[in-house]
Amino acid sequence: MFAIVEAGGRQEKVTPGAVVVVDRLDLEPGTAYTFDRVLLVENAAGDILTGAPYLTGATVTGVIEEQTQGKKIRVFKMKRRKTERKTMGHRTQSTRVKVTAINA
Repeated sequence: MFAIVEAGGRQEKVTPGAVVVVDRLDLEPGTAYTFDRVLLVENAAGDILTGAPYLTGATVTGVIEEQTQGKKIRVFKMKRRKTERKTMGHRTQSTRVKVTAINA
């Protein structure tokens, strides 16, 4: 049994018990979260249900594990022959969600 959900503009394939990293959600660790934008669900019988674009009544529930940061990304800008250089860094804020159930 699996589902494909839309989270943060990206599509994630989830199964019960899997840990998914999504864009930062403003919730405390240990709280329940429900993904309501479900695109596709495969149920226990093996049937595949698809939505147009989302399935009505289908949800994926999970528990927030922790708030994390991604890898550091270095951005280097330079203009040649001008002695102009600038180095910047960026770390994306993200949330780890453990999927507990898929409700079709």
